[in-house]
Amino acid sequence: MTVIELSNVSRWYGNVVAVNDITMSVGPGVTGLLGPNGAGKSTIMHMIAGFLAPSKGTLTVGGTPSWGSPDVYKTLGIVPERDSVYAFLTGEQFVRATAKLHKLPDVDAATQRAIEMTDMADAADRRISTYSKGMRQRIKVAAALVHDPEILLLDEPFNGMDPRQRIHMMELLAKLGTEGRTILFSSHILEEVERVSGTIQVMVAGRLAASGDFRAIRRLMTSRPHVFTVRSSDDRRLAAALVGRPYTNAVEFTGKGLQVRTNDFGAFCAQIAVLTRDHGIALRELLPTDESLESVFSYLISNQAN
Repeated sequence: MTVIELSNVSRWYGNVVAVNDITMSVGPGVTGLLGPNGAGKSTIMHMIAGFLAPSKGTLTVGGTPSWGSPDVYKTLGIVPERDSVYAFLTGEQFVRATAKLHKLPDVDAATQRAIEMTDMADAADRRISTYSKGMRQRIKVAAALVHDPEILLLDEPFNGMDPRQRIHMMELLAKLGTEGRTILFSSHILEEVERVSGTIQVMVAGRLAASGDFRAIRRLMTSRPHVFTVRSSDDRRLAAALVGRPYTNAVEFTGKGLQVRTNDFGAFCAQIAVLTRDHGIALRELLPTDESLESVFSYLISNQAN
């Protein structure tokens, strides 16, 4: 069942195109919106939440356009990337105020439930001004969950969280997804998305570069051409050993060692240690030189175009 539907949606600000002709469907479960900073993820989130109107195309939530439809907030919770909290309130007061705005029949029970879900009970009586970034994120999630929404939008929810907080939040989102809720969260970190979601929507420069099961997209990312810098005890012998291997496209000497181009990420990483061992060469350094998100996503864009 499709809950969030975007059809040929664009959004521009003057001559700047933030989102360009996006068609996307999001149903129950956890979906990750992945892309580098500036890809248009927040703009997508704001349009789905009804904060912005599409400049072109149609966008519906539960079959109803979100822009100009306040009733959408009865079933939708949102955690924006920017802080949207009153720092002079305690965590409990902030969540309680949100519960009152939703006119919930039992404000006390709803507030306590949301705070406990996000593991914030121990800090609920403290002012938000004393919270760390990770704690502020979690109290924002509590406020978004207080009315038990069917749809949850989270923009970079793991920013500022320590490892324990991240694991707890990932487990919470996964649990909510298995209950049949529709959860869309954005991130610029692939690991965060694939740890939580089964479906990924990949955005680059306002465009949808890839969409589908994260395993297929991960294979597409790792099977693209890669460049590694390799330093060893004998770069010339290693270069000779690498030439002609099925996973080696090219080997070049540089001032920092060998630059090796490969079209098989997995095979190269698995075989380089074996190769150096068999030839009596000490492997000192192995670094990918093109692993920025921008380079990965640019490859997805070019692959889609071809």
